[in-house]
Amino acid sequence: MRGDVFLTRTSETVDELGMSCVALADVPNATFNGFTKRLRPKRARYVVPEFARYYFRSSAFRQDVYAMSSPSTRASLNNEMLGKLTITLPSYEEQIEIGNSLGVIDDRIDLLRETNTTLEAIAQALFKSWFVDFDPVHAKAEGREPEAMDAATAALFPSEFEESELGLTPKGWCRVPVGTIYDVGIGKTPPRKEAQWFSTETTDVPWASIRDMGSSGCFLATTSEFLTREAIDRFHVRLVPEETVLMSFKLTVGRLAITDCEMTTNEAIAHFKSKRGSLPQSYLYGFLRTFNMDSLGSTSSIANATNSKAVRQIPLLYPSLALAQVFDELAGPLIQRIRSEQRQIATLATLRDTLLPRLISGKLRLSEATAELGEAAQGNSKQAVCAP
Repeated sequence: MRGDVFLTRTSETVDELGMSCVALADVPNATFNGFTKRLRPKRARYVVPEFARYYFRSSAFRQDVYAMSSPSTRASLNNEMLGKLTITLPSYEEQIEIGNSLGVIDDRIDLLRETNTTLEAIAQALFKSWFVDFDPVHAKAEGREPEAMDAATAALFPSEFEESELGLTPKGWCRVPVGTIYDVGIGKTPPRKEAQWFSTETTDVPWASIRDMGSSGCFLATTSEFLTREAIDRFHVRLVPEETVLMSFKLTVGRLAITDCEMTTNEAIAHFKSKRGSLPQSYLYGFLRTFNMDSLGSTSSIANATNSKAVRQIPLLYPSLALAQVFDELAGPLIQRIRSEQRQIATLATLRDTLLPRLISGKLRLSEATAELGEAAQGNSKQAVCAP
């Protein structure tokens, strides 16, 4: 029912313990599984659901969960532990105002995410039309002018096809191993038992994992862990330049992201550094988004994985460099806008998460937060900057 709070009571790691979900509406006949605990307010007008959804994902509550978790192999919370947890509740009216105010920020975040989805779809549709469906080539082969392009761009497309190992290809275009066009590098993990090489300080170098890529969106700006400069030098960990395409090839094959700043990765992620003769990174990203990752095959009997050799042998479609650059001129600004919007999303999320404890503790009054919230709602917040 509306107001119910659900917490994960068991997980492989403490980080996933006590993750929350709050019902904002009544859902008849809904159930929950045994890995979840349900908390239900004992009386009406006690806990506002819109407030609860922010409180139970706050850093303060998360820290309480960490402190109460069992030291067993699988992290867990039992009824006794949950009974000892305390929460801070402002008045019912204040809860309503806090929930509504923070909801303004989430609404803005949702809008930005929808915009980014649309922008990426537009860029990908253009790539598919030109380099997968070959619409302009078909048009010229049939004696028609390609649609929605000027004469100079149309002239860059051939007017006929030729047979290739992978089927019909526009004449003059070829397929080459991606490793001959880009410097394909693989990340590295320093010895896990030597904790001094790892950090959570944003002043150190971001170290990307597949999990980070899964929650990043198009651009990867933040990572859950960092490497010290000493670790990078000692273990010869490759530095990946900003605006470089990343691709996972172990456990989760084919997850993609573009670096928003210089960073490093673990050994399950390949990166494609540009070199002389490389096609634009926007073209590579579009190509890998349409590439059939299943064609790489699996090189492991116990997990979904391929290897670095197979990654370097991915057959990249190579049109003329001039045409790829025209594509970049059209798609590049869309991708850069996605980057800007993602940075604003990060700024808004930080603002939301920092306002909550200040409002609950009384250090910030709702009237004093109005200016910050108004600026956030208008999208004028200072953009987040990727850690150096």
